[in-house]
Amino acid sequence: MRQFITRRGLFKMAGAGMATPLVIRAAALGADGRPAPSDRVNVGCIGVGGRGTDNLKTLLHASQVVAVCDPQESRRDAARSMAEQHYSELMAKGTYKGCAAYNDFRELLDRGDVDAVSVCTPDHWHAVICIAAAKAGKDVFCEKPLSLTIAEGRAICDAMRRYGRVFQHGTQRRSEGNFAFACELVRNGRIGELKRVRVSSEPSHPAPNEPPAPVPQGFDYDLWLGPAPFVPYSPRRVRTPHWYWIADYTIGFISGQGVHFTDVAQWGMGTDDTGPVEIEGHGVIPKDGMADTAVEWHVEMTFANGLKFIYDDHRAFPMGVIFEGTEGKVNALCNGISAEPKSLMTSVIKPHEVRLRRPRGHVPDFVHCVRTRERTAAPAEAAHRATGLCHLAHIAVLTGGRKLRWDPAAERFLGDADANAHLSKALRAPWRL
Repeated sequence: MRQFITRRGLFKMAGAGMATPLVIRAAALGADGRPAPSDRVNVGCIGVGGRGTDNLKTLLHASQVVAVCDPQESRRDAARSMAEQHYSELMAKGTYKGCAAYNDFRELLDRGDVDAVSVCTPDHWHAVICIAAAKAGKDVFCEKPLSLTIAEGRAICDAMRRYGRVFQHGTQRRSEGNFAFACELVRNGRIGELKRVRVSSEPSHPAPNEPPAPVPQGFDYDLWLGPAPFVPYSPRRVRTPHWYWIADYTIGFISGQGVHFTDVAQWGMGTDDTGPVEIEGHGVIPKDGMADTAVEWHVEMTFANGLKFIYDDHRAFPMGVIFEGTEGKVNALCNGISAEPKSLMTSVIKPHEVRLRRPRGHVPDFVHCVRTRERTAAPAEAAHRATGLCHLAHIAVLTGGRKLRWDPAAERFLGDADANAHLSKALRAPWRL
């Protein structure tokens, strides 16, 4: 079996939940960082704009990119050229057949030789594409934030579990050792009993309206909109970062930036599989212009054990997380990690204590887990719960500041039909989960 099992066969058996262990050389699985040609993970990149191109560049080294997809012709052509230039020597030898470029992601998912996909689209596409990819037998790397709604996030988790797929969320601080150390200090009681966690994020920004314009040649705008409501095209609507502030495509930077730090908070609290029980807050959403997501907010949440979680826009303190305990605090901020007392920064995490993973790169960790079927640094459930905190904050702003009671197991508000109406969104036909 060691001699004749193929990479494809390994993936199929692992995805089916095969219980019998296999003995396979580490080098054959790429554990030494040098995957054999027969063991290259074939990846398709769906969405190759700015962030998608960044991930593509990493995937070119960590895997083998065989297909790219984007509704903007110039982007997909540039991505295809980048891949083929990178693999030019392999193409000359005939061991790489070139990179295909698609407008529609469904054509990419139909390819039997694609093992995994990178999804770097606007948020309103994440659930549809991730679930379709799982059904097609592909492992999934999905950029943050996970979902447009809580219902979509749960549907993604269910699909990854049902189809046995490896999943990595683009919250890359889970692959950064300094943030792991900060969370280890908290998880191992170095600051005493954890009492309060504060998160701060950049907010959305106002944006003026823009008159409709002709759709540029080579851009499939209807496909870009996909499950979102139809509105006439204008350049700013589809441009980063402006689409990040428009509620048809996202809930704003409250999740687009904030999920990085709600994720670190969940990691440090050890609450990757649950959520708060009470939420109360307020915020400001522009009444005029194209942007209609929160530009200010202050939201307080309470977990079942009494732990307080406070989420503010970045006027409170630089973006990041502050863990406050009975004997000190840990600051896990974008501008650095620090602690009080300062001596905590030289604390040694012992072998018997909680020790968090430190992958060598977030995208490479995904490719490694595709090969080995290990759990990734940022799996689907953790992604859903971290993004869920952002959704709950957003809903608190939308509902006008009244106290909301939340059931983190059922993922429903108790006795509040108005709040529950914000848990899902209708998809434009013919798209569905």
